[in-house]
Amino acid sequence: GKTLLELVIEQFEDLLVRILLLAACISFVLAWFEEGEETITAFVEPFVILLILVANAIVGVWQVCRDFYIKSQIHLCSYWKVIFLADGGKRCLVSNLSNSKILTSSCRFFVVGDKVPADIRITSIKSTTLRVDQSILTGESVSVIKHTDPVPDPRAVNQDKKNMLFSGTNIAAGKAMGVVIATGVNTEIGKIRDEMVATEQERTPLQQKLDEFGEQLSKVISLICIAVWIINIGHFNDPVHGGSWIRGAIYYFKIAVALAVAAIPEGLPAVITTCLALGTRRMAKKNAIVRSLPSVETLGCTSVICSDKTGTLTTNQMSVCRMFILDRVEGDSCSLNEFTVTGSTYAPMGEVHKDDKLIKCSQYDGLVELATICALCNDSSLDYNEAKGVYEKVGEATETALTCLVEKMNVFDTDLKGLSRIERANACNSVIKQLMKKEFTLEFSRDRKSMSVYCTPNKPSRTSMSKMFVKGAPEGVIDRCTHVRVGNAKIPLTSGIKQKIMSVIREWGTGRDTLRCLALATHDNPPKKEEMNLEDSSNFINYETNLTFVGCVGMLDPPRIEVASSIKLCRQAGIRVIMITGDNKGTAVAICRRIGIFVEDEDVSTKAFTGREFDELSLAAQRDACHHARCFARVEPSHKSKIVEFLQSFDEITAMTGDGVNDAPALKKAEIGIAMGSGTAVAKTASEMVLADDNFSTIVAAVEEGRAIYNNMKQFIRYLISSNVGEVVCIFLTAALGFPEALIPVQLLWVNLVTDGLPATALGFNPPDLDIMNKPPRNPKEPLISGWLFFRYLAIGCYVGAATVGAAAWWFIAADGGPKVSFYQLSHFLQCKEDNPDFYGVDCVVFESPYPMTMALSVLVTIEMCNALNSLSENQSLMRMPPWENIWLVGAICLSMSLHFLILYVEPLPIIFQITPLNVTQWLMVLKISLPVILLDETLKYVARNYLEPGKDDSVRPATKPCALSACTEGVSWPFVFITMPLVIWLYSTDTNFSDMFWS
Repeated sequence: GKTLLELVIEQFEDLLVRILLLAACISFVLAWFEEGEETITAFVEPFVILLILVANAIVGVWQVCRDFYIKSQIHLCSYWKVIFLADGGKRCLVSNLSNSKILTSSCRFFVVGDKVPADIRITSIKSTTLRVDQSILTGESVSVIKHTDPVPDPRAVNQDKKNMLFSGTNIAAGKAMGVVIATGVNTEIGKIRDEMVATEQERTPLQQKLDEFGEQLSKVISLICIAVWIINIGHFNDPVHGGSWIRGAIYYFKIAVALAVAAIPEGLPAVITTCLALGTRRMAKKNAIVRSLPSVETLGCTSVICSDKTGTLTTNQMSVCRMFILDRVEGDSCSLNEFTVTGSTYAPMGEVHKDDKLIKCSQYDGLVELATICALCNDSSLDYNEAKGVYEKVGEATETALTCLVEKMNVFDTDLKGLSRIERANACNSVIKQLMKKEFTLEFSRDRKSMSVYCTPNKPSRTSMSKMFVKGAPEGVIDRCTHVRVGNAKIPLTSGIKQKIMSVIREWGTGRDTLRCLALATHDNPPKKEEMNLEDSSNFINYETNLTFVGCVGMLDPPRIEVASSIKLCRQAGIRVIMITGDNKGTAVAICRRIGIFVEDEDVSTKAFTGREFDELSLAAQRDACHHARCFARVEPSHKSKIVEFLQSFDEITAMTGDGVNDAPALKKAEIGIAMGSGTAVAKTASEMVLADDNFSTIVAAVEEGRAIYNNMKQFIRYLISSNVGEVVCIFLTAALGFPEALIPVQLLWVNLVTDGLPATALGFNPPDLDIMNKPPRNPKEPLISGWLFFRYLAIGCYVGAATVGAAAWWFIAADGGPKVSFYQLSHFLQCKEDNPDFYGVDCVVFESPYPMTMALSVLVTIEMCNALNSLSENQSLMRMPPWENIWLVGAICLSMSLHFLILYVEPLPIIFQITPLNVTQWLMVLKISLPVILLDETLKYVARNYLEPGKDDSVRPATKPCALSACTEGVSWPFVFITMPLVIWLYSTDTNFSDMFWS
């Protein structure tokens, strides 16, 4: 990694920072050799500039250091507890063994709960089945059944390599042996780590715009500074410099430095950071936790959202939504009773409907038996988490869905009133489990694709006897059925009945919903348990024969209720949503249709791809696929990164979601990486935003907030820029006209950092536009300031500069108590001396008075407060959007003016800032000069509304059409008009010798 010194130096690579650093160094040197000036005044300017730069560097280094946490989290995955075989097969345990010390070709033994330390080929499975949780690598939401059969396809994705154990995954069930084939960086998870380290994080659009702005501003600053210095070459040997060309050159060099300080908006980084931080607080209330401040703004121009399916678009809570039992059988044909089930979470509340009508499950004998099988042939349960206030699964997701179904069915009409939520979790299941006792379980195996339980009645009787309850894949279970249950009757299963059942199951599995179907059956007369050989799992299939088919349930990981409306909102906002999942293509497309990514009958042949189909395309076809596709299934981490790269080649701003280590490279590569709150630490660290509720709708809410923040940010950036333009114009005019300094660098720094900073920050609280999500994403290449806006703020800036210089000139030329010199004398003040006839009767010391500088600074501050009011809206009039629409701005203006009074009237601040208190007449003059900036901007807004951007403000009719008085005044804030108009009339009726300056 880089040294601390290298990290610090990196923070000074920005052009504007370098210009400020150069200005500070020059100011320090000039202050050192300054004659006749107090040390405290001379060194304030370079000290303040350096303080700003140091603070900026500290924040920058801290952000860089935080990124190193990613590698430390990856490194933590490199230590494992390993069981290996040695000395003829003895098991030995080694704790905290680094994966670099695990040798390839060595044998390893694994049991439930072990974390896999390397990529391992399975050689033998020592249990009935082996399940592995590999969600950290592949993103699959359920544990995967492994086997030892070879995988002949060399292009198989990790999800299809069923004979492999991958480093970092966990053994969920069973035990096995295997041979190590890859360790360390050569493992699949190691390759992800290398890819993440090699990935360079993209700069946000705002950062790019600010970089461009800084580069352009630095060029303009350089040209203006050189121009000011060259213009005044003729004044280098003026008498005030003692006739010395060197002293004159240094004096005008100081003015050029002041110009550089004036042109750079020093407060901009702090204001942007504050505004973004406030935005993150608002987002946090919506469950979007922002880790990288610049990404808040980037959200506003997001054009593509690449979202995971499981847990983000869906609830990640498997739910039974459909089921059927047999209604009646006539010969070789039958009819079914089909039911739908409501509820999309693990909450045990829901209803069962038939033909859209609510039914009582206790009235159907087939449903009673179906619920009994679901409850007993099950090792899972529901648990109420009091801390989170939600119901959670205990065990496998599929079995938990059946547990939840039993609670919704309530086939024995259990009284559920008055039960606590903890008691409610398993109330109906408990009633069923009291009827029969589970003796043992025949575990699931790949060959028979089913599992079963052997149950005996808790109260033996002549009519009750032992039973086996079976559930599994429909094709496997039904092939072993000889009968079907119709009510309480047992009817032989014919080919016609079987065909009808399988056709419905195929329709459910391949139709709109692509449900995961489970067949439920019983063995009414199983062998006695003493006669069953449970040691050999190959015998299990013989015990699960002569079954009676009871019914079938169809389940899915249901879409979140609010996702469909969020997808619709994205479409209105011009944002494309792409589902990227490790699940199979059929399920992914079905969910896409349910939530609106695809319409019901849309052809998806060119819009949905598996990872393998994508790999088989040419490079050009892959790029084209990313331009049009809205669904990618069975993908690997490398696919996600490639998709992001192709989208970025189309200048798309991409938000990518992820939760596992496998997602980290893509999260880092995307403009906005979004990690799940339930995801890994590595994914969260590589992301810019974390979803506390793992909800897609939270992303959409964050995008909306990002757009609002950017709109407000544009307002305060333009406000600050127009302020700095005014300061540049002020210094340029004083230098070009030959006037005494109107503003000095320390005053400019105060205005830029403090006085302007507070209103600029408050502009971040401007109310958002109502149609903010009805507009397409803004182009990230769109300039921060368009041509019209550049002219508009240049016009405002020119007025600010001219008014500031005019205020200083007023004191010299027309103010009571001022010297009342002529314009010629003011513009040639450097030639003032006792023997110069042009300055007869003028005391040359008057040109060093603090009053004109105080007038200039007061006008600058006041005019900036008026300009802040102008920035309440880009084009809306103050008469329609009065100041109290943003009460924070009113407070910020009051605080800024209070701070200005502080440096005017509290010692020793006037000495430091070289200013002096003003009287009432002078303050009235300040207001007279400042207020016209509002009239100027109102005129420019009127032109924009009616001629340049008609229709942006629907409440204003085009100027070419006459309107009734009531229509023209609609929306006007009359309280604002009635308060301000009398004050303005009174102000301009007072006598302050304002016109005397021009007549002079």
